[in-house]
Amino acid sequence: MAVDSIINGIDCRVFAGTHKGKVGQVEDRHVSKTGAVTITVRLADGNRFKTLAKNVEPI
Repeated sequence: MAVDSIINGIDCRVFAGTHKGKVGQVEDRHVSKTGAVTITVRLADGNRFKTLAKNVEPI
């Protein structure tokens, strides 16, 4: 999965990492100093978490 396809506003599913299995909407896409792409995902209940974009897929 290309990290470039993960953009703000899309629905996504986390398939790896600590938050595996969670589904939400991408809110804040950011490229860190080291080049890692991080995103904030908002769940349907309003909770948010940060994860790496490489761990999510669009749905």
